[in-house]
Amino acid sequence: MKISYVIPVYNEQDSLAQLYDEIITNNPRGYEYEFVFVDDGSNDNSYEILERIAEADSQVRVVKFRRNFGKAAALQSAFEQVTGDIIITLDADLQDDPAEISRFVEKIEAGYDLVTGWKKERQDPRSKTIPSKMFNYVTSRSFHMKLHDFNCGYKAYRKELVKELDIYGEMHRYIPALANAKGFKVTEIPVKHRARQYGRSKYGRERYLRGFLDLLTVKLVTNYIISPLYLFGKIGVSFFSIGFLIGLYLTIMKFGFGVPLYNRPLLFLSVLLIMVGLQFFSIGLLGELIVNQNRKANKDRRISIEKIINTSKDARRRSDEQPDH
Repeated sequence: MKISYVIPVYNEQDSLAQLYDEIITNNPRGYEYEFVFVDDGSNDNSYEILERIAEADSQVRVVKFRRNFGKAAALQSAFEQVTGDIIITLDADLQDDPAEISRFVEKIEAGYDLVTGWKKERQDPRSKTIPSKMFNYVTSRSFHMKLHDFNCGYKAYRKELVKELDIYGEMHRYIPALANAKGFKVTEIPVKHRARQYGRSKYGRERYLRGFLDLLTVKLVTNYIISPLYLFGKIGVSFFSIGFLIGLYLTIMKFGFGVPLYNRPLLFLSVLLIMVGLQFFSIGLLGELIVNQNRKANKDRRISIEKIINTSKDARRRSDEQPDH
């Protein structure tokens, strides 16, 4: 059994050597290990330090980006490189305590596919903790998952899960939701969170806007990618129904009570809602046609197969031909 440690790095030169030593010290007994460091366009000496670590340990691999592409890109690149049975991701700033590694491994051994950390007592300023709590609340309600901390980078994965992930933008924050949508078993454990010793946070306020937009993306991908008509059809039917009821009311007023309609703004609203409803419904139908065409050409990526038994007809026939004992 092997553990792959995936560590995105962006300007963390002061913490890398200590982080490597702590992980080696806390690597669970009986497990081999490998490291995949991803230098996400650092402009300090991070890459040089990683080079020295890799020269001293053949189980350390370093991936260097030409520029800063973001954490999701770093994770996705590392996931394509790993060979371990268990993959553990943690940040390079020493705030994630490697002493917690064994607890993550125990949960994976217990049958879970994804174990995410919960920074229950977060050692960060309120400017980070308050928006994070709001983010976690909205995300938890949006995906109906009882997790406290979607944004924690300290996670453990079974290898089958990481091979099915495709993350970009800020979608690394929604990995638990993506895994849950595919049917993988997800759980959460509280972890010790340490105060930052070196450097400063690399995330600005603009990440919250990107995160919100990716929230919408993940919601659409997990709920409506198979049948867009379920989304656009609901909206279209709602608009059309409201417009139709307004039109019916105006018709009754016109022919039942002789009320003129030429000066009624409701008439224009009724026509507008009916047209918009038809347009949304048409978009849903076009989406269905596109999805069905792609489904014929490509395997449905939302489906995750756990195992197949007796896949070969020849093997089944040979089994039937075996003499009875």
